Amino acid sequence: MATYAESEGLTFRPARPGDAAACAPLIYASGEQEFSFFLGVPPTKSIAFLENAFALSGGRFSWSRHEVAVDAQGQIVAVLAAHDGRRILADDPHLVWMLLRYFGVTRAVPMLSRGLVLESELPKPKRTQTLIAHCATRADARGRGVFTALLEHAMHNGEESGTRGLETDAREIVLDVLVSNTRASALYRRLGFVALPRRRARSARLPTGLESVRMRLRRAG
Repeated sequence: MATYAESEGLTFRPARPGDAAACAPLIYASGEQEFSFFLGVPPTKSIAFLENAFALSGGRFSWSRHEVAVDAQGQIVAVLAAHDGRRILADDPHLVWMLLRYFGVTRAVPMLSRGLVLESELPKPKRTQTLIAHCATRADARGRGVFTALLEHAMHNGEESGTRGLETDAREIVLDVLVSNTRASALYRRLGFVALPRRRARSARLPTGLESVRMRLRRAG
């Protein structure tokens, strides 16, 4: 039987600024609990912020970090981002600027405080790592191999794709998944990821539901 990717004629490409409206809800869906804690605003406002941030040329939510899967009708059905640890120096200042500009000082300051707490659980990638994030598939396309196909494309076409960080050399590929998200954990294990041991206790300020595990791609050989 043909996979969803084959039967639906999926194609893969780097994201574009014009994909913001389609990708923002997917990015939000990739971490609803995390965005709810970090931003502390209703989902519609979180998605609006992500749409604005996606359309910019820089930062961790930018189109320039993302790769998308597109169906035969030209609709985006999946997205992922790759954050190369060698290229994230400006991410924090950029995020501060975005939050201040979009939400204002009064709301941005507590957001930044919660962001530091969240980062204690979801640390930035090291210079030797590429962190995969914002992994999401449209609801009607889940369970059909779409994300697997998108990740494999990004892995094997790193220099050609928008992710640019998923080279097939010695770089360490990592991602984070909620402990409670057993379905995603099972998928990542099937794709060759293994859980890494915790290096620190969960922050007392972090909700229990946001406890996460970092996973690393196990390379053949």
